[in-house]
Amino acid sequence: MTESVAKGNLITKLELFFEACILQGWKDSIVTLQSMWRQSGWLDEHRIVQPCLNSVIEKILAHPSQVTWSYTYTRPGYPKKHQRKSTPKDWWTEDVSDLDLDLFRSVISTIRSTRKFPAALIGEALHVYACKHLPSPQEIQEQAQSFSVQMDHTLSKHRHVLESIVSMIPAELGSVSGSFLFRLLKVANCVGASPSIKAELVKRSGRQMDEITANDLIIPSSTNPQSHDISAVEAVLENYLAQFHRREENGRMMVSMTKVGKVYDSYLQITARESTLSVSKFIALAEFLPEIARQEHDGLYQAINIYIKEHPELSKEDRKKLCRLIDCHKLSPETRANAIANDHMPLRTIVQLLFVEQERSVRASSSKEAYAIPSLNEIVNARIAQDDAKRSTDEREGGYRQKESVAGARGEKIRVAPSPSPSPSPSPSPSEAKTEKDREENIGQFGGKHKTK
Repeated sequence: MTESVAKGNLITKLELFFEACILQGWKDSIVTLQSMWRQSGWLDEHRIVQPCLNSVIEKILAHPSQVTWSYTYTRPGYPKKHQRKSTPKDWWTEDVSDLDLDLFRSVISTIRSTRKFPAALIGEALHVYACKHLPSPQEIQEQAQSFSVQMDHTLSKHRHVLESIVSMIPAELGSVSGSFLFRLLKVANCVGASPSIKAELVKRSGRQMDEITANDLIIPSSTNPQSHDISAVEAVLENYLAQFHRREENGRMMVSMTKVGKVYDSYLQITARESTLSVSKFIALAEFLPEIARQEHDGLYQAINIYIKEHPELSKEDRKKLCRLIDCHKLSPETRANAIANDHMPLRTIVQLLFVEQERSVRASSSKEAYAIPSLNEIVNARIAQDDAKRSTDEREGGYRQKESVAGARGEKIRVAPSPSPSPSPSPSPSEAKTEKDREENIGQFGGKHKTK
């Protein structure tokens, strides 16, 4: 029935109520828009959905000083609403994040087309939406262990949300944080995003690699959740270095490179604990960062020290290869003192560290700057004594096992008690002669190169 037949029809009253109450309120517009959008078979989109969408966008574009309606703002670190003197610029992002993805995309697209908001504000809205609709990589991995049809649907939904968010990120540098980009890259690995989306995230993450921490670089592998995706980190670093070389090497870029170097060495300290990481791969990772990024080698030394401790099966040759990466001149005095007293370091490395320390002590203007570090002879003699003791123990154990096996063959029980009788002037054994020769060679290196070779 229309108004031409009789006055006061229900449809007319509902339309008046909708325009006077629903569309004038912020949260009422959000709730009505979401409810009508989710109604299956709703065909009257232009009478309800579009007016609500227009109302929401109009209120978002209003200046914060004109915002008088109620809104949700529960960010950590911000004071409560009644304690704030002014409305924050991103006041609308939390309520809009409750919308379905298609509605959210419509809101963001319309806002961006007006060019009234900075790119960082659009990025903040995307960040809030991602935090609400995308689980963490750990949660996705836990869910993926179910191997059910429902899980496949869930992963597909997460993948759709991720790809939509990446497509909406403004092109301007800094529109979103570097940590947020790496979070999206981790999720992309877990949900099986397309190669183009991964490539876009790698490119964007490389542009902002100087904003992240070492934990941001811990990207779970898509095939093995217990391991890290090292290739993704290498791809991001490669993109960063490519952009660094394209730009002019000014002071700001050098500060950025130094910061990336420290973060990368901290990342090496984390990956060094992986039992499956081979020594050749670890060396390749360490050498992937250019020398210009490492103003000091303290972080690299810590990473190598952790790797040696976590991999006790390493041979002496592998330890020497690892320590060749360290430039002794780029270690701080505290780290040099720690390395000299470190039993895991090769003797040749310690000799070179002592030479550098002696040079520093000579140049020191005051004795207060010198550290109490053992002399070269003390270190060499201590190492030789350790080798002699180990060699002697091995020989005694070997002799005991040999005699015991012979006695077993004869059916006799023989107890071996080593009691060497000293001779007046014994000739040096081959092992002792080799030890003395090693000692002379190590001392002879004292005037050689200072960087481990």
